[in-house]
Amino acid sequence: MKSLENKVIVVTGGSGLIGSSILSRLIRDGAICINADLNGVALGNEIMKQCDVTNDTSVDQLIADIIKEFGRIDGWVNNAYPRTSDWGAKFEDIELASWRKNVDMQLNSIFYISQKVLPIMQQQGNGSMVNIASIYGIVGNDFTVYENTGGLTSPAAYSAIKGGLINFSRYLASYFGKYGVRINCVSPGGIIDQQHPNFIQQYSAKVPLKRLGKPAEIAPGVSFLLSDDASYITGHNLVIDGGWTSI
Repeated sequence: MKSLENKVIVVTGGSGLIGSSILSRLIRDGAICINADLNGVALGNEIMKQCDVTNDTSVDQLIADIIKEFGRIDGWVNNAYPRTSDWGAKFEDIELASWRKNVDMQLNSIFYISQKVLPIMQQQGNGSMVNIASIYGIVGNDFTVYENTGGLTSPAAYSAIKGGLINFSRYLASYFGKYGVRINCVSPGGIIDQQHPNFIQQYSAKVPLKRLGKPAEIAPGVSFLLSDDASYITGHNLVIDGGWTSI
């Protein structure tokens, strides 16, 4: 029997770089997958549901549709990555309104989803949520890897949001644990995505495995945490980074 056989699992932003790999892996492991994406198209055997995670009404409709169709939600992956057009601006150039907007779109949307989804899992007596965080929610940024990369940098809000998400996940794990509901994080390191050659070289030189990760290397950890094989794991942050945070 496959590890996620017939489990109903939602992946937000499932048409993106990491999201599409997660979906492929979950389907391979037997899950009934719903891709909740704003503009995405179905990539394979998943069920496509248009959803704007930053819009409360859109989220409510998505959840209602899933419960009407399946009667349950076994797993949920908060992977969507909405952001403003100035995402990636240097710290001193970030407008306060932009900072607030990004926190609202990325972190507050997960709060709202959690508030709606986790009580459903509570009533079921089981369920698993996985939040996609980052190594930059754990450790400080190494800005030397961005030197001579044509202005590439790590957005300030990213670290604040991902760090907050990791500890919020611990809060949720503690709060819902007595109901048999598990909440965990996966924190990827740098993922290859057609970046500037200097960034790839400089980043890779500082990773013990000497390369960036691949989206397909993140997906198995997500699948594991959603499965019953991880039935005694909650409040955990699984770091998948080639050893970046170990040194």
